[in-house]
This record gives sequence, structure tokens and C-alpha cells, in this order.
Amino acid sequence: MIQKAIIISISGYELTKNEKKIFKKHLPWGVILFKRNIKSFKQLKKLILSIKKITKNKHYPVLIDEEGGDVSRLRNIIDNKLFSQRYFGRIYEDNSSIGEGIYKYYINELCNIFKSLGININTVPVLDKLYSQTNNFLTNRVFSSKIKTIQSLSDICIRAYKSNNISTVIKHIPGHGLSKSDSHRRLPKINKSINFLLKNDFKCFKNTQSKFAMTAHILFDKIDSKDCATHSKKVIKNIIRKKIGFKGIIISDDISMKSLKNSLVKNALKALNAGCNLVLYCEGRSSESLKLLRKIPPIDEFTKKKTSEFYRFLR
Repeated sequence: MIQKAIIISISGYELTKNEKKIFKKHLPWGVILFKRNIKSFKQLKKLILSIKKITKNKHYPVLIDEEGGDVSRLRNIIDNKLFSQRYFGRIYEDNSSIGEGIYKYYINELCNIFKSLGININTVPVLDKLYSQTNNFLTNRVFSSKIKTIQSLSDICIRAYKSNNISTVIKHIPGHGLSKSDSHRRLPKINKSINFLLKNDFKCFKNTQSKFAMTAHILFDKIDSKDCATHSKKVIKNIIRKKIGFKGIIISDDISMKSLKNSLVKNALKALNAGCNLVLYCEGRSSESLKLLRKIPPIDEFTKKKTSEFYRFLR
């Protein structure tokens, strides 16, 4: 069975009957885990094993959003609150050698946990550039206001995960830092010129070796005054693919966020039509997952090829 072009989430600590049917009959491309799915190490390992067993794929994509700091889904297992990206950015800017060593050590320890559990993708690093107006929901999740620091720590992060056979997802491409509002609540609008963005926000995402990237639900008014980046062919094809040069799988940010005003199905299909390879649905309602899976197409040839490369990477 060919995977559908969606990553879904689930409701609790174990698969429900409906969720089992979804994985058996419709096969989403992957699954992403949240705090609501994690009670203990033993329980989580059992849950992940059950997903891989039902999909008959030991390499089935299991994602987690474990940035550290404010965004820690494993908080019932580990205390990761101190280790935000901003924390590592400050250390690195104070002493790059010490900062690099500490960051690598942290990632290696985290990857040991991921490998023991069966998680193979972490949705890091956040490569958004910090500004004075950056919304509070993001300020502690980014490395720095300095492009050089962002690029250096991005490279360190992706290489460290790669050495542990764990994949990364750079986000929120092509950049969320200029936003004064939280895209979980409303659609941010950016009025900066393309030249400014190319020299700043967009530059942070260039030349990365990540296999995956996640879009920003942001309207770049000077590029596309109608559609946000996730829904914009102009942004995805002209900026992300051509100007930034990203060659991997593009995943939408969560299609259930309030910044997107359409139905879930319309949000999903619009993202895929704009050039996203996969869409992300994070609310974990099986009835909505089923509706989406019935409408969403199988992955295209490009995504099949990149998925095969990802599976080979895991071996």
C-alpha cells in the first residue's frame, strides 16, 4: 500500500480501534507524537512498536517535536526545560568551542533516548531569526538574532542527528522571526521587501543538509499578498525551492492551526497543490484524520524517492 501524503497524530497512550483501522486501511506517511501520547518510557516504547507492527515497517516515520525548553513532549520522561535553542545560542556566542561541545553532547544523549524508543525524526532545528518584535511564543525557541550563529548551530545540529541516524526538520521555512503574532492563533503578515528577506530570514535556511523542512503559516505580502507560505506556489516554488535551494521533503505546519481559515481538507489539498509534499495534522481526532485520508492523494514520485532515501539512511 502506498502511503498517503499526510502525517497524523493520535489521541492517547495507545492506539484506539479506529486508529488501528486508519493505519491498516489508509496508511498515512507518518505519525507525530505529543505529550498526550507519553506517560512513561515503557508505555511510549510499546506504543511506537505497535505502530511499526501494524504498518509492517520497522522504519515507519515516527516524529516528535522535542526542541527542549518550552517545547518538550518528553517531559514525563526527561527534564528538558533548561535546554532551549536560545540557551545553546547564548553559550555558543560566548564561546563557540565550548558551545559546540555542549550542544553535541546534548543531542547525542537525546538521540540515545530516541533510538531506544524507536523515534527516527525530530522536528528541529528552528532556524527562524530573532528580532526585537519576534512574538513571545518563539523567542526562546530560536538560536539567535545573528545569521552566522544560526547557520553554525544549524549545521552542528543536523550533523549530530545525522551521525545518530535520526533525521531533522528545519523550520519554519522560509522564516517566522519577523512575526509579531502567534500563527497558532492568527495569520501573521510580513511587509518586508524580498531583498531584505533574502539577506536575512531566508538566508538562515540556505545550504542545510536536512532531509525535511516545515513551512511557516505566514503571509509574505511582497511575494504573495493572497496566500500564506504554506499555501503559496510563489513562496514554495520560487523562494523555498529556487532561492533557498531546499531539495528535500517539504511538510506543512499543522493544518488545524487558526491562522488557516478553511476546512481541514481544503487546507490540506491547498498545501499539497502549492508544493508541499506532505501535510501535518496534529489534533489527533481520528474522525478528522479519516476524512483527510479519504481525500488526500498518495505520495508523489518525488516523495517516494526521498522516502526511500530516508529508509536507507536509517539502516
